[in-house]
Amino acid sequence: MKAQQGVNVGGSAPTHPFHLPFRPPIRRHVSLTITTRRATDARMVTTLLQVALGGAIGASARYLTSVATIRLVGPGFPWATLTVNIAGSFLMGALVVVLARESGTRFAPFLMTGILGGFTTFSAFSLDALTIYERGQTGQAAAYVLASVIVSLAAIVAGMALMRGIYQ
Repeated sequence: MKAQQGVNVGGSAPTHPFHLPFRPPIRRHVSLTITTRRATDARMVTTLLQVALGGAIGASARYLTSVATIRLVGPGFPWATLTVNIAGSFLMGALVVVLARESGTRFAPFLMTGILGGFTTFSAFSLDALTIYERGQTGQAAAYVLASVIVSLAAIVAGMALMRGIYQ
């Protein structure tokens, strides 16, 4: 039997240069990689949306707390900031325990990073400092607290000085 142009005779290789086999070989590793990547990307987007929604709620709560505090006690001392920092730290401590005991860490991006992060970043600082201390690294915890406060104050002074220099 003679092979004709474009005809696959007896299982031999195709003779036409553009002939494609009926079933291309399946590359399972490629499709699994793509599927895994898509699933990972979807989880990342979902987590990002949780953080964004929580951040909006937390920032709104901080604003409302500031308005209420100023109406109650008046201006002159940062009572609102002190209130949100203490409340945020308390809530961060409570959530760490509850989420760990109830296997609820999947809610951490929304509750801790989002809501409490929008409400106050001081709560995350408090958790970090306490975690270092509870590891038995008292000196490192103290250094972290001092450096955070002193360097943050220096940074705000530097930022204000820079912008005052630009806007004068």
